[in-house]
Amino acid sequence: MPSLSNGRRHIIFFMPAYTFPAKFEFLDEIRDTVAEIARSGGFSEKTIYSLQLAADEAASNIIEHAYEGISNATLYMTCDMKGDEIIITMRDTGKSFNPTAVKEPNLKADLSERQIGGLGVYLMRKLMDTVRYESSKSGNLLTMTKRRE
Repeated sequence: MPSLSNGRRHIIFFMPAYTFPAKFEFLDEIRDTVAEIARSGGFSEKTIYSLQLAADEAASNIIEHAYEGISNATLYMTCDMKGDEIIITMRDTGKSFNPTAVKEPNLKADLSERQIGGLGVYLMRKLMDTVRYESSKSGNLLTMTKRRE
């Protein structure tokens, strides 16, 4: 839980939490939630599209890889503005993932020669200012941030 300390008081603030079934048919709701919060935070439509794409890729990876073979899984998301920055977190209890093992795709290679996978992680890294992944016994946490231009 995020908190601030000013020396005397300990101030705790909460981000709104959203829960989605980990199914591809809920990606529209995830994208819409991100867009609504980004619009309220003053992001341009071009940046909102990028935020939606990053969130879509992150959620798709969770559904496809972390929850592979699990039909009743849940994806937990927070999305909120902190100053001029949007913070999107996605949490799951599926299989862990090592994003540092994902090599940057060779975008110049012929499509038939490209390795499968890795494009989603690449897009998230390119579209967002920071992408951080943590894994623990309680699950996996992806945190993505983007500062308003």
